[in-house]
Amino acid sequence: MNAPMVSAIIVVKNGERYIARAIDSIMAQTFKDYEIIVVDGHSSDRTLNIAQSYPQVRCVQQKKPGIAEAYNLGIESARGEFIAFLSHDDVWTSNKLSTQINYLLEHPEIQYSVAKVKFILEEGHSIPPGFKPELFEGDRIAYIMETLVARKSLFDSVGKFNSNFTIANDVDWFSRVKDLNISVIAIPEVFLHKYIHDTNLSNQAQVNNQDLLKLLRQSIERKKQKAEG
Repeated sequence: MNAPMVSAIIVVKNGERYIARAIDSIMAQTFKDYEIIVVDGHSSDRTLNIAQSYPQVRCVQQKKPGIAEAYNLGIESARGEFIAFLSHDDVWTSNKLSTQINYLLEHPEIQYSVAKVKFILEEGHSIPPGFKPELFEGDRIAYIMETLVARKSLFDSVGKFNSNFTIANDVDWFSRVKDLNISVIAIPEVFLHKYIHDTNLSNQAQVNNQDLLKLLRQSIERKKQKAEG
């Protein structure tokens, strides 16, 4: 079997309510040379049954705890030249992969791409504590996992996700990429509908702030070492 161009990775635990919607949005892509990998964190609901009902989906069971480890397992399991991520409760627009992949193919010097996100309040849910309501207004470029399409080789040169960060492991990864001056394209189009509900955002603000302070110190140290080297 020929390797697909793109590996689309969904990391999930107990996401039976939304995961079919996420998978369907990948299936609806105009770009068809992809594989879908669902990394399941030992769900106790029907998540795995739903994912396995799609012949196009390959499921792998998470081995080590933590979302960073789940991301890393997805990357290790991927056969594609490019890697993309989608949260189990979010949706891609149908032209996401075609636009971002075609740009990266036409510009081999660019290592990864991000795009705009539109935040949407899930029907029947209230705005969770800590979420800024003004984010629902308009759209914005977002350096987040669900807008990212990256060359798989980038994870070899920059490294994967750091499990020492409880929450902000994705922020740490983007920080490391930025500190290395890796070439990026931010496409000014909405390719992600990110659904906000009162069960998808962590209330561990103190832990998140500790992570952010830790990665800020590490970023400063990397820049210092680069300047001295």
